[in-house]
Amino acid sequence: MKLYHSPQAPNPERVTKFLKAKGKLDAVEIEEISIMKQEHKSEAYREVSPFSQVPALVLDDGTKITESRAICTYFEGVFPEPNLMGIDPKEKALIEMWDRRIELMLFIQFATWFRNAHPMMAPLENPQVPEAAAKAEKSARAMAKRVDAHLAENDFLACGRFSIADITLYCFTGFAGVMKWKPHEEFENIGKWMPRVMEKIG
Repeated sequence: MKLYHSPQAPNPERVTKFLKAKGKLDAVEIEEISIMKQEHKSEAYREVSPFSQVPALVLDDGTKITESRAICTYFEGVFPEPNLMGIDPKEKALIEMWDRRIELMLFIQFATWFRNAHPMMAPLENPQVPEAAAKAEKSARAMAKRVDAHLAENDFLACGRFSIADITLYCFTGFAGVMKWKPHEEFENIGKWMPRVMEKIG
């Protein structure tokens, strides 16, 4: 298997952190693709990922999988322990619920803010829309506050244990620094949650 990864980009990091939590990071060949150099838009890479998405996974039989969540689902099946996506229908649903909440209501809102407000993103997001950035920033901050309230009563996001939902939130929390935002310092309970996740990822 070969995994195409991009340093510091949150979705590729979601996959490598998932593999690290499984203790299987060394089981997959990794090739770096620079998004900032627009290597993901090269003709050669489009043969791997037609929509120019990173990460991408190429299986030994040539099958190509994109979308970080889909790649993690494949790895969950190949490397079932430790379980990170749920052991029964109830757990699977609750973990996916929180993973989707973090992805759609926090991660994507932050990405919209970042892409429309940060100067280094101007070549990739043309034109940048300040109004979209402001609205998305407000939504991201509001969701972070809701997540913090949830973590006041829960050690992890779902099912009382570490899961892919925590990995998704962890990747977001690190990436938020590009906008000089540190949710783990601003919000007490996210700050307390961080070391618990770092212990699991290693």
